[in-house]
Amino acid sequence: MTSRISHTSFDAANAYAQSVFWSQVLDFVEDPDDPNEPEHEECLITSRDRSQLLLFITVPDDKQLKNRLHLDLRPVDRTREQEVERILALGASQFADYRRPDGSGWITLADPEGNEFCILSKDPAGSGATT
Repeated sequence: MTSRISHTSFDAANAYAQSVFWSQVLDFVEDPDDPNEPEHEECLITSRDRSQLLLFITVPDDKQLKNRLHLDLRPVDRTREQEVERILALGASQFADYRRPDGSGWITLADPEGNEFCILSKDPAGSGATT
């Protein structure tokens, strides 16, 4: 028997604020029977089909180094550049640009607490994970 991922957890300075930001980025929702509140130290959000769950947990220590784990996002209904602009307007900041002349590559952003994540192109330009 193997294990399956239940949810992905993120340490946060403010679990509630992070859950709000990522809900807007991913169009995720909270559990209507257990809504997230500003004073909660754990805030769970889920994809609308409940197949993906993200849990934000308030911790006392600040982020100090580069993430050891990050999300790679692929836009569903817009270009990579349009998605970057949308997410920047939600409060992210641009961290690095790794776009390639052939349209592959990615743009690395940071969420409001400095956690890096990547925006890939809408349509993969090749067979690699970062195309």
